[in-house]
Amino acid sequence: MDQGEAREREWEEVFESFEDLEAEVNYRKARETLRQLLDRLDLTPRERQGLTAEIDGLTAMLRKLDRETVCIAAFGMVGRGKSSVLNALLGGDRFETGVLHGVTRTATAAQWFPQGPKGEGGDRGPAVELIDTPGIDEVADEGRSAIAAAAGRRADLILFVIAGDMTTVECDALSELRAIGKPILLVFNKIDRYPDADRDAIYRRIVDERVRELISPDEIVLVAAAPLRPVGQRRPDGTVAVELRRGEAQIEPLKLKILEVLQREGKALAALNAMLYAHDAHDRILARKLQVRDRAANRLLWNGTIAKAAAVAINPIVVLDLLGGAAIDTATILALSHLYGIPMTQRGATALLQRIAIAMGGLGAGELLLNLGLGTLKGVFGLSAAATGGLAALPYTSVAIAQAGIAGYGSYAIGQAAKLYFANDASWGPDGPRAAVGRILASLDERAIIKRIEQELARKLAGRFRRAPDPDLI
Repeated sequence: MDQGEAREREWEEVFESFEDLEAEVNYRKARETLRQLLDRLDLTPRERQGLTAEIDGLTAMLRKLDRETVCIAAFGMVGRGKSSVLNALLGGDRFETGVLHGVTRTATAAQWFPQGPKGEGGDRGPAVELIDTPGIDEVADEGRSAIAAAAGRRADLILFVIAGDMTTVECDALSELRAIGKPILLVFNKIDRYPDADRDAIYRRIVDERVRELISPDEIVLVAAAPLRPVGQRRPDGTVAVELRRGEAQIEPLKLKILEVLQREGKALAALNAMLYAHDAHDRILARKLQVRDRAANRLLWNGTIAKAAAVAINPIVVLDLLGGAAIDTATILALSHLYGIPMTQRGATALLQRIAIAMGGLGAGELLLNLGLGTLKGVFGLSAAATGGLAALPYTSVAIAQAGIAGYGSYAIGQAAKLYFANDASWGPDGPRAAVGRILASLDERAIIKRIEQELARKLAGRFRRAPDPDLI
């Protein structure tokens, strides 16, 4: 080796050491990210009910990283020999196989140490978890499809097993798996059943026509996981019968390819898959959390809306209407902050209420003027009702319900704005509060909401202002 070649080799070793260091750093970062995500879930018991699979999956993924295990899942249509391929890698019948299609009904796993024992202490190389999945064409059974999808999310490397020229279903499934972004080896199994010319023709057709944009020739491996060979058996009458017996598996090319991938990017694959899984799981957890909290927030908002509307309807004093309504709006904002886990004081809730009111602009000013006008009219009818012994109760009730509907709608709009603010982690977004509140107001059906408030209040107040019976007449 001359000096130039020696220097080039030194640079290659330096770059390889940097790549190994980067893979180790990313691996530790992925593990820490999963641990932090699990530690900071902050879910209520009700929110956890719909997230069991996501939480269990994150826990299993973290456990896999802690054990430094790479996960390989076998996919393919029924009858292609997925279980046989995995058994051949393991060197024993660990996965169930059979002559009937669809033997694999659940995703099952087994540990594989492809490098075997090494060193005086018997330490093994990196552990690999092999996962067998149900056939991808068993679409009638949604349970199997879900199991296969879950296994696909866990897998760091995918073995897509075929047994001849690819079907449309297989091409579509391979395309979907490739879109996930994980490395794939296309395993052409049962090559023992084809003459060399037929096998080569199928291989060329796959490479040139079927999946040339999805799989490179270097990612295609030819194997015979459970080959059958004819064996002559002499009968008692002297004739010879030929029967097929299982021969030695031709699996070494696949094993070598897997070892090559693991050696080149084993930890990087595990780290990348963990980060992808964590991102996907986080999105599902966040969506579930927001869904549950949104429902709880809507119930809280409506209760606050009706409470404010009822308080405004019953109270005959205009100033107390405004003060009481503001107090209820502030209490609703505080309750929302607690629901979304955003710390907030009474002063902070009051300041947020003021910002929302300012952002509401014309609606807030219009509501105030209408409340003042209707409140004054309600006060007049209230005095008349007292002076006439309740004869003016009906006009009072009508005006009170109308004022309450307007006040309730304002409270509902304020609550929706506050809910948006808390759901976005105490932020109005890049456009600011005025634009955010404007979008909320544009999305609300004011007439329908006021009508609903009035109908509910009418039921609550139906008998409140009726004239009481004269005790002297009883």
